[in-house]
Amino acid sequence: MNLANTLAAFPLAVRKFNPRLLVHSPVMFTVFIGSLVCTLVSIQQLVQGSPVAVFSALVTVWLWLTVLFGNLSEAIAEGRGKAQADSLRAARTSVMARRRLAGPGGPGTFTEELVPGTELAVGDIVVCEAGDLIPSDGDVIEGLASVDESAITGESAPVIRESGGDRSSVTGGTMVLSDKIAVRITAASGKTFLDRMIALVEGSTRQRTPNEIALNVLLASLTIVFVVCVMALAPMANFANALPTPVVLVALLVCLIPTTIGALVPAIGIAGMDRLIQRNVLATSGRAVETAGDITTLLLDKTGTITYGNRRAVEFGPADGVAPFRLIAAARLSSLADETPEGRSIVDLALEQGDGQPAQAPEELSADVEVIEFSAVTRMSGLNLPPGYPANPGTRVLEVRKGAAAAVERYALERGGFVPQELEEKVLEISATGGTPLLVATFDGTRAQVLGVIHLADVVKPGMKERVAQLRAMGIRTVMITGDNKITAGAIAGEAGVDDFVAEATPEDKLAVIKREQEAGRLVAMTGDGTNDAPALAAADVGVAMNSGTSAAKEAANMVDLDSDPTKLIDVVGIGKQLLITRGSLTTFSVANDVAKYFAIVPALFAATFPGLGLLNIMGLHSPESAILSAVIFNAIIIVLLVPLALRGVKYRAVSAAKALSRNLLIYGLGGVIAPFIGIKLLDLVVALIPTIA
Repeated sequence: MNLANTLAAFPLAVRKFNPRLLVHSPVMFTVFIGSLVCTLVSIQQLVQGSPVAVFSALVTVWLWLTVLFGNLSEAIAEGRGKAQADSLRAARTSVMARRRLAGPGGPGTFTEELVPGTELAVGDIVVCEAGDLIPSDGDVIEGLASVDESAITGESAPVIRESGGDRSSVTGGTMVLSDKIAVRITAASGKTFLDRMIALVEGSTRQRTPNEIALNVLLASLTIVFVVCVMALAPMANFANALPTPVVLVALLVCLIPTTIGALVPAIGIAGMDRLIQRNVLATSGRAVETAGDITTLLLDKTGTITYGNRRAVEFGPADGVAPFRLIAAARLSSLADETPEGRSIVDLALEQGDGQPAQAPEELSADVEVIEFSAVTRMSGLNLPPGYPANPGTRVLEVRKGAAAAVERYALERGGFVPQELEEKVLEISATGGTPLLVATFDGTRAQVLGVIHLADVVKPGMKERVAQLRAMGIRTVMITGDNKITAGAIAGEAGVDDFVAEATPEDKLAVIKREQEAGRLVAMTGDGTNDAPALAAADVGVAMNSGTSAAKEAANMVDLDSDPTKLIDVVGIGKQLLITRGSLTTFSVANDVAKYFAIVPALFAATFPGLGLLNIMGLHSPESAILSAVIFNAIIIVLLVPLALRGVKYRAVSAAKALSRNLLIYGLGGVIAPFIGIKLLDLVVALIPTIA
């Protein structure tokens, strides 16, 4: 908490003196009402020349400072998001959009009109080219383009957005760097993703979490109890000829109620969301952050989360009697039109291991070559070649295919071929080690021949096993979800150290796992980026959507990762637990804090009439007035001292609940008892130097 941020937050803290805002915090509203009462009493005493007027005025000043410091803690927490909100607001530029309209030539013909981006409606289609700002949120329905999203994510590297996949979502305010795309608008003006981000970052739409509401109810109940106690104490104090002035009674009330945690609760909640925002994760509400701290089951996608995701070809395994160069040439040829990372890696490995043929881009293939795209049905890709094609690995070859072992085996059997026994064994061996085997086959018009196997390796990210172990220590069960076969999934799961895995998973399988876990009383978190992930993201207690994914996924989730890093879900869980730990620790400190104040104020009220109560004055405070004023000053100052801890958060350690509780009681419970004794005594030594107080 630096001085510049504190000074910048002061105007907002002053504006929060509005009773309509303070009423949401029962503790601070009570202090506010007490401060008003003390102000009126102090003015009356000053006019009348009362000997206790200076004492009352000093107490009143510090009561107002208590309210100010409570407001300041929330204002500082909210202010931490202002800089990011300003940068996001700068990205929200009103631009002219090229809206597509149906052309006069009938279906398939279009015209364009230039309209302000604010006039776009959901369902409109706009055209964006290199250099254009995307006017609003939408999905790419035609084309492919490189997009600069640095205004939102902070990352300078451009990203690819294309139609027909899970990376079709675009955000208003980002810039197209290359090519041309058609975008269907999915958000009305003023309700875009950027608008929601700004509102959430600034905290203007922050909703209190269930635990925060429950804590406020508890604090309100304690406040009511102490108000009744102090009201009952007034006639007793008057009877005992103590100090029954309204100022003293208000000071007693403020010191007895849990003022510290009452002032810091909003800051703790806002800071939890801010820590997510600092990691480029946007939560729709504090509820999602808090729920993340209670997660007991974590669903992790294998590809991109546990592993790097971009599988690479690492080995060619020819069948017996097949020359290696034939397999290498066929593998390269089948991958020339394959623009996936796996396909490009096969071409690279072929060139590296002696194929000798230069790589060809798809557009360089001759017009009479038919490209066979990969599909989920065939699970194969390749080329249909004309006889005598220059790069043909055998002049009689008419077709070349690569794909999943079962798919290529079916392809070969349908064309009179078979998979040699040694290749079947090689497929099982690669799968058992967590790799992905692809078979390569050719067809010459008479009989298919399976030439060999390509080994694709998917590498588990470094440190993943250790992170999973940390989650296990937190009491979180990890489940890996993958579309791979059971053998491959089992090998990766063992290497990553996850507790369980679901292989060959469909969207329905993901949803079933979530429902099963929830029916067992567990809270579930998961990540996703595709439209097919939307049902599971919506069903999960914490769903984190990738910003690179579809609009449907982002709408279904309650968090969006702007960096599109699936592993960040592990950090989200840690932040949620840190939020809960911080709130619990500071609540413990606040309650323990009040113990010392009892020893300061109760003897001050009654020791003159009941000397026996002097035994409770273990701090040896100078006088009743100095004791009360010192307690009120400490009560205000401790709020300021704890604001940095509320914003930074108590460090979370992956230990058992029993150890966490013991540590909490030792540090914040015992510390909360000791600190006020020291602080109030030091303040009493200073206050005693004031003649009118002494």
